[in-house]
Formats: sequence, C-alpha cells, structure tokens
Amino acid sequence: MRAVEYHSNQDVRVVELPQPTIGPGELLVRLVACGICASDVMEWYMRPRAPLYPGHEPVGVVEAVGEGVAQFKVGDRVFVHHHVPCMVCHYCQRGAFSQCPTFRATRLDPGGLAEYIRVPAPNVERDVLLLPASLSFEAATLIEPLACCIRGIERAMLRAGDRVLILGAGSNGIMLAQLARLRGAVRVMVVDPIAYRRERALEVGADLAFDPEGEPLLPRVLAANDGRKPDVVIVTPSKVQAMRQGLELVGPGGTVLLFAPPPPEEQLPVTPNELFFREITLRTSYSAGPYETRQALDLLATGRIRAESVITHRFPLPEAAQAFRLVAQPGEALKVVILAAAPDADLTRTAAWSENQAGREGAGLA
Repeated sequence: MRAVEYHSNQDVRVVELPQPTIGPGELLVRLVACGICASDVMEWYMRPRAPLYPGHEPVGVVEAVGEGVAQFKVGDRVFVHHHVPCMVCHYCQRGAFSQCPTFRATRLDPGGLAEYIRVPAPNVERDVLLLPASLSFEAATLIEPLACCIRGIERAMLRAGDRVLILGAGSNGIMLAQLARLRGAVRVMVVDPIAYRRERALEVGADLAFDPEGEPLLPRVLAANDGRKPDVVIVTPSKVQAMRQGLELVGPGGTVLLFAPPPPEEQLPVTPNELFFREITLRTSYSAGPYETRQALDLLATGRIRAESVITHRFPLPEAAQAFRLVAQPGEALKVVILAAAPDADLTRTAAWSENQAGREGAGLA
C-alpha cells in the first residue's frame, strides 16, 4: 500500500509499505481523505522524529473488523481519532485528556496518510465515530482540527457578551472565529497580514479584520471596540512575537489563549506585576478529547460550521509532497486535504477534484 513518509518539509515521499494486519478489537480503515495540519510542517517538532508517517485527521471506510468489535461493520464511513484517553486516570477525571499517558501513547498504524490504517482497540472503543450520510468525507476531515478549536474556546473561558480578538486567520483562526460567534461573542475581530484570509474571516462572520502591517494595531483595535481592549485574545501562530502581542492587546480581567507551541528553547517574557494587577489569565490548549470530537461532528453535520469556509486546496495522495510544501508556505491556502480513492457516491469525487485543479494552478503547483 502507499503511505506518506515525512523526512522534512522539502522531503516528503510516497512509499510502499505492507498493509497492516489487525487483531482483536481493532479496525482496518481504507483512507478516503485526510487534512494536513500546521503541526505536520512544524519542522522543529517533526524532523527530530523523522522518518515518520504523518496524518492525524483521517476519515475513511471500514475495510475489516477485528474479533470482538460489534459497533462497526465493513463499509461503515468513519472518522478516526489518532489519540484517545483512558477516561479513568487522574488527568481524565479532571478533563485534561491530552495529559493522559494513554492519550500520549495511542496512535494510528502507520499514520493517517496511508491507504490502509490499523486502528488500535482503545481508539476503536473510545473515539471512532460513524459519519452521517449527509456529511462528505472531505468535510469530515475537519472533525479533529475543529475539536481542537472547540477545546481552545473552552480553555479561553469565552462567555456570551465577550469581545474577542483572534491573531491569525488560517484554518484554525477561521473556525475559532465561527465558534466565538456561536458561543455568544458580541464582537469578533481577527488579525492577519494576508488579504485573502482577512476577507474569508469577514465572510464567516467576523466583524472586523485588521492588517497588522502599517499603522500600530492597538489604536485601531481600541477605536473599533469602544475604547477597550478585548476580553479574550486567541493567538494561533506559534511565534513568541505574536504571543507577546496577545498579552499587550488583552484587556483587564481578560484571557490570552496560546493555541500553538513555539520551539522548546524559545521563552516568552512576561511581567508578573502587570499580570497580577490587571488580572490577566494566560492559558494554553493542546489537542482535543472524545467530547470535543463529538461536538465537532455535530457542528459540521448541522452546517453550523461550514467546511467550505475552511478547505481551499485538495491533492491526490501521490501529490502529497506538493501539498506539504503548500502548507509550509501557505499564502492563500487555508486547509489542505489529501484525497485518496473514494466511493463514487461521495461528493468529494467530483466537485473537489475540479476545484483542486484551479487551486493548484493558483499556487503554481499544477
């Protein structure tokens, strides 16, 4: 079978691997589609572990069912979560699923960007979800990243009536903007240097979209927000400079959420005196658990989060290297999806492929 093998952002290969063999409680899933995450091209995180088999946003069709599996059958359309918690340890009892040792240890074999995926028994038991017929495979690739955004909104302690500023209008920023609106934010503002992304943010319901270049950002935010700093600032870039900017822009009593990690050697300087007297809360959000994936599936299936607002480019599996390069230097790309062989009935077979050609030509990749 074919699988994507990562060595670096400039060295992504499609290689032949043996098809995995499943055991009791496990599933063999035939890949239909899988999104590429910004973390998949975060070289400080990926290259020390290379070669490795990436992909953690897969959806597909059950090809084989292991002994003892009763809740799934061959032919089922499914979302597969790559990590699952034990649900019983100290961290799980506190809702900190991504800190659970089982969560950190579970993974897909060989990864989500392979034609056939072995899904371990814990994953089958706790976070493989049936997809409704109304939800395309392509849209379902957003379940995992949307779940991360849902957890981020929860960790940011966003409340109805809040004024929210999101730094970065990539795919996660666009979904966070929609979630903030659904959560009851009365003003949603985004910041991004790319005009296309700012336009997309406004299309999905953001009230204002700022270009960080040129005039200082703070006076413009104050002018647009009744003279006040935002209650919640969500920082989606993994750059310390953006994190410092988030701390400067948040209002008294507010929360700054860091949504992506910088390299381990980088440090974020803070002034405890200012945090104390302004009562600023600094929080982080890493990954998502089974509660958030179910919420994400429901939001996508009911159309409250619009997949078409996020997915901009599609590539067939053999062109994975081009897809990774595009994500590493995004430009106008938001979410990039790898499409493998899909059932003829699925909507991703027709419209997605024709749209993809235009998207690749625009990116200089045709």
